[in-house]
Amino acid sequence: MQTVRLGRTNAPVSVVGLGCGGHSRLGMARGADAHHAASVVRRALDLGVSFIDTAPAYGTEEAVGKGIAGRRDQVFLSTKASPRRGGDRAPISAAELTESLEGSLRRLGTDHVDVFHLHGVPSGQYDHCAQVLVPEMKRQQAAGKIRFLGITEQFIGDTSHAMLPGALADDHFDVIMVGFNLVNPSARQRVFPLTRARDVGTLIMFAVRRQLSDPAALREAVADLIARGEVDGGQVDASDPLGFLRDHAGIGSVVEAAYRFCRHEPGAQVTLTGTGDVAHLEANLAAIQAPALPADVLERLMRLFGKVDSVSGN
Repeated sequence: MQTVRLGRTNAPVSVVGLGCGGHSRLGMARGADAHHAASVVRRALDLGVSFIDTAPAYGTEEAVGKGIAGRRDQVFLSTKASPRRGGDRAPISAAELTESLEGSLRRLGTDHVDVFHLHGVPSGQYDHCAQVLVPEMKRQQAAGKIRFLGITEQFIGDTSHAMLPGALADDHFDVIMVGFNLVNPSARQRVFPLTRARDVGTLIMFAVRRQLSDPAALREAVADLIARGEVDGGQVDASDPLGFLRDHAGIGSVVEAAYRFCRHEPGAQVTLTGTGDVAHLEANLAAIQAPALPADVLERLMRLFGKVDSVSGN
């Protein structure tokens, strides 16, 4: 397994991170039980994956806890707390943040997490996070329950990365989670220069979502992007926008290309992938560890999608 230094945490971690949310949630979103989900976690560890990301909202923390039992020292473990309550969506208090952390530790079967994120923070709630929740995170860090502070953007609703630049300027966070993929590479200009300057670790989400695995969804998204002027219709085959990737002799599939695109981007460190199927996991690990895409392919992708910042790929 290839490894990378996760920014100023100085931790050597796998370039592949097992994401336990998304559309699969270790298979639990499709009816699998916690025992199956735990077996996926164990297989990921067997294959050298050392970064695992979960959250209370995913419903997978207990399964992750089962999967890492007896192997905690092999895992750089990431979980989160939403800055908003589930019902009225009001900001949570410092006490509620700590309650969420304590619940995560119980479900994960550990006395600390390596990264504790504020989860899906919209721009309008960042000030509350910085003023109320970050000080509590630092208190829990001093108590040994959190090693490093993190924050994740709400990429579906913040496709142009409005929140993260301000958070990075405040320099509270050692790790961030950012949306980045070949149909919206805007983090290249708006986020990665800032993380690289501050040596902040980066976790890449949305490397592959529906638009990159479902040709019909991609056609619909590209048609909308052409209509909005973000994609030049004269540069793209609207009926098969990424067919040139599939037809390339050195690329196995669009999904493989999407993972390779993220893996080798300067500033991108851990690429998250989620699945409930071990064979699919193994294929994704192979794709993420494959060589960089050819230069001519990267140039063509940037001509097509280099101006896009309005879609997430979902």
